[in-house]
Amino acid sequence: MIDFCAIDFETATHERNSACEMGICVVENGVIVKTENWLIKPPSYPYFHPRNIDIHGITPRDVKDSPTFDEVWQEAEKLMYGNLMIAHNAVFDAGVLRSSLDHYGFFKPKLNYLCSISLAKKSWKDLPKYGLKSLAELHQIKFNHHRAGADAEVCAKISLLAFERLMLTRNEDVNSVMKNNLKVL
Repeated sequence: MIDFCAIDFETATHERNSACEMGICVVENGVIVKTENWLIKPPSYPYFHPRNIDIHGITPRDVKDSPTFDEVWQEAEKLMYGNLMIAHNAVFDAGVLRSSLDHYGFFKPKLNYLCSISLAKKSWKDLPKYGLKSLAELHQIKFNHHRAGADAEVCAKISLLAFERLMLTRNEDVNSVMKNNLKVL
């Protein structure tokens, strides 16, 4: 069966290391088993760019007493250990993870990651849009968009639907069919 984790970040500024929220949804044997969400005090605290606040609604007040990325990374890494990582617009989320790890001096784990947009394009050809909200609407999945835990969980649900549509039932199948789309963190 398929095992992976879906991840999503919200950021305080345009800086990739400014994660203010991280969500991870864990899938084991093709079933969602857990979704974790952390509000994070970013290095830019207390500064948040107004445009970022407009997108996700997270303010400096919301993260005032929150841990920093380095304080939650060990717990998050345990959820991700050995898993394929999937994110919607993975270039962004992998960049935030990479920059946050660099900022705090952590080694990058050897993770393969896949963008759920490329997975969706392979599964449902010729859709007018492949954004997370559009795909969720197509599959009648309701969620609180631009909150990391909710976005990670919807990414996982859409990925599971895509795997089912492509008849992929094992990680080896995903690696074979999506090999040109897999990247390494």
